Amino acid sequence: MSYEFDFSDRVGRVEPSATLAISNLAGELEADGVDVVDLSVGEPDFPTPENVIRAGQAAMDAGHTGYTSSNGITELREAIAEKLRGDGIDAEAGEIIVTPGGKQALFETIQTVVDDGDEVVLLDPAWVSYEAMVKLAGGDLSRVDLSPHEFQLEPALDELADTVSDDTELLVVNSPSNPTGAVYSDAALEGVRDLAVDHDFAVISDEIYEQITYGVEHTSLATFEGMEDRTITINGFSKAYSMTGWRLGYLHAPEALISEAGKLHSHSVSCAVNFVQHAGVEAITNTDSAVEEMVDAFEERRDMLVEMFDERGVDVSTPDGAFYMMIPVADDDQQWCEEAIQEAHVATVPGSAFGAPGYARISYAASKERLQEAVERLDDGGML
Repeated sequence: MSYEFDFSDRVGRVEPSATLAISNLAGELEADGVDVVDLSVGEPDFPTPENVIRAGQAAMDAGHTGYTSSNGITELREAIAEKLRGDGIDAEAGEIIVTPGGKQALFETIQTVVDDGDEVVLLDPAWVSYEAMVKLAGGDLSRVDLSPHEFQLEPALDELADTVSDDTELLVVNSPSNPTGAVYSDAALEGVRDLAVDHDFAVISDEIYEQITYGVEHTSLATFEGMEDRTITINGFSKAYSMTGWRLGYLHAPEALISEAGKLHSHSVSCAVNFVQHAGVEAITNTDSAVEEMVDAFEERRDMLVEMFDERGVDVSTPDGAFYMMIPVADDDQQWCEEAIQEAHVATVPGSAFGAPGYARISYAASKERLQEAVERLDDGGML
């Protein structure tokens, strides 16, 4: 008689990542010899800057392959603190935990702050893992739909005000946004500040795409008066420095939260990879030109896509940041995305996975030639 596991309730609360599920399907088709234009994954198609690779190699050669202090090497935490101070956040190295990726920083923060039954508010469309992380922590979700407002927060502040209350524990803000590319205005962030102070709740500010913007300025939420002590700033190296596989991120928060989150960090991942942290110091201090070149390329691709969709009568909101675009599709967006990959061999992600049914998310972290081919395939297949 075989053993049957009695799985925990918490793991039954969540579904597999929709973005990775589509990517896996694309991989299976490609393994069968199908040419798939994969626009499902949020991964820059640029190599990690050469100086960062060399720094990682030099760190390994120097013997930096053992454990580090749990919260991260001093050099990297000091470099992150200096970067944050340049953004206007009064940061110190002791207020930072370095993590294996920004996703782990989010997970540790939510596990530290959210208890059973606590209300967490998401701004839809929202990155797929926020919901899963909150459910794993036992929190209850409330959601504010930004899609009627071209994915911007400022016009939806009244709806946000109607949603939050004195019972709200946490609000998650992601600007620039995955999946929409929206960058929230200072007026929107001031509105968040007013509500957070009035109702005394904390805010996660996920700023993983903050260096990828097009003609607009990103502002860190923690720089607003009254937000320094109630904001957890999440960031990482995957997107701006094209270091997805290196798995390096961080969180900045008041020392009291760092102390509590540090317990979870030390009992789970122990520390981020040693030599990767040394490469991170190089990335954060010496890659401005590489980042600028990548952002310029993303902007060209965005402009090309907006023009191509406009020529085909598809009305899309022009993203101001990140490298994603939401395109309106059929009401059953899940079926549309399945047909797109099976028939047109273009991989996209259903908007419903982000809380935005009727849309599909595409990533333009692909060459202009492949992006053009993707739109033409969808058009030829009668899907636009």
